Amino acid sequence: MKNVLVTGGASGLGKEIVKSFKENNYNVFFTYFNSTPDKELEGCTGFKCDLSSEESIRNLIKKIYESVDNIDILVNNAALEINKDFNLKSKNDFMKTLEINLIAPFLLSKEIASRMYMNEYGKIINISSNNSIDKYDPVTVEYDCSKAGLNILTKCLAKEFAPFVRVNAILPGWILTNKIKKLDDSLDNKFIEEESKNILLNKFATCEEICNLVLFLASDKSDYINSELIRIDGGTND
Repeated sequence: MKNVLVTGGASGLGKEIVKSFKENNYNVFFTYFNSTPDKELEGCTGFKCDLSSEESIRNLIKKIYESVDNIDILVNNAALEINKDFNLKSKNDFMKTLEINLIAPFLLSKEIASRMYMNEYGKIINISSNNSIDKYDPVTVEYDCSKAGLNILTKCLAKEFAPFVRVNAILPGWILTNKIKKLDDSLDNKFIEEESKNILLNKFATCEEICNLVLFLASDKSDYINSELIRIDGGTND
């Protein structure tokens, strides 16, 4: 049974990724901070971890390696997004976002991939965004910049830990999470309808569709895929 660590695994897409791994017989560890794990995640091991703290990340890795010899798959999913007008954004907004979205994946990947390399096997899957390529917006500038950085980190990690560790990023567009559904409700059910017009498939992705790609990259079937930025956004219509 392979061991997998998913960051930000108690809510949203991260929770669905954790459940998907669990249903496919992986031994799953996950982190959480603001969200509290519920009964759907029973059978998985959760750790409360402040990903903005290097000490907290070190303690997390130490605790996991006390229970298993290796982490076979790391999914850097946790992310912070601060939506506010560009003129209201601050240095603190940027720093907080970079700490969670870019620096934490660097610290986790650096430590875990080193052991993966010694074991001559490992996979790192970074959850980026199509915001990092051509869907950027001044309202989410720090998020977009952090995800662009995550793309570069993906390439650097793949090069550093070749040939034993495969490192790829997936770049979703809009995903139909509970958070998005609530936003749509607050906007008279017009948000999803309007945004879907900019997608060639005319719909948001389901969490299951994103999880299917994550599971594929985690499987042996994807062993020759490395250093790739894989877009999964239904195709852009603008």
